[in-house]
Amino acid sequence: MATYTPTTPIDHIGGHKPPVPPASGGDDGRGNGGGIPDYGARLRRARLGLFCAIVTVCMVFISLTSAYIVRQGLPTFDDTSNTYVHDWGEVHLPWLLLMINTAVLLLSSVTMEFARRDSARQAALAPVRSIPGVSLGSERSFPWLGISVLLGFAFLAGQWLAWGELHNRGFYMNTNPSSSFAFLLTITHAVHLTGGLIALLWAAGSSLLKRPVEARRIVVDVTAWYWHFMAVLWVYIFALLALAK
Repeated sequence: MATYTPTTPIDHIGGHKPPVPPASGGDDGRGNGGGIPDYGARLRRARLGLFCAIVTVCMVFISLTSAYIVRQGLPTFDDTSNTYVHDWGEVHLPWLLLMINTAVLLLSSVTMEFARRDSARQAALAPVRSIPGVSLGSERSFPWLGISVLLGFAFLAGQWLAWGELHNRGFYMNTNPSSSFAFLLTITHAVHLTGGLIALLWAAGSSLLKRPVEARRIVVDVTAWYWHFMAVLWVYIFALLALAK
């Protein structure tokens, strides 16, 4: 049996072409349709997550501040005398050591900002470096990130020395309500700062593993803003302990 095969393509019949499905990708951070990751969208999402984390930490320390101020004027019942007494005592903090720790942390915030700007500059130049035949010359970047890591460990070591000095002066967590809050505020800050230090180590590790400079920029950028927040938060805690005695 004979068959007829049309020579005109189906998409040309009637002068119309079938609709072409849209290309995959978009601005969800997975790509732009050509298999290239959208690092701009990833950075925006990372900053949004950081903002939520900072709001949560602020709520924690606002609660601690409120409890700190209220507890100062709140009397407690003494079983021996059957009366209400004020047991809020003065804590002799090692102010000189705490001031040195504050200077170290503020300095680390400065070096972390330099690391953030250096990472952003390298990410901006990455597309130019990828062009064949284009050379921007060799340059040596200063290890701002490594210095920030060292200063972060130095701050935590200084805080450990400050807690030891408090023990030497006879102040422990359960000595009186004032010493309890002093330890609680400083230790809580140190725990959150340790989280930022882990992120710094992750950023340094991603640099050693030669990950894409755009991906490293996201880690360094978010960690830098969190580190700045930790520095400002410590200045607030230091002022609270110094003024609201």
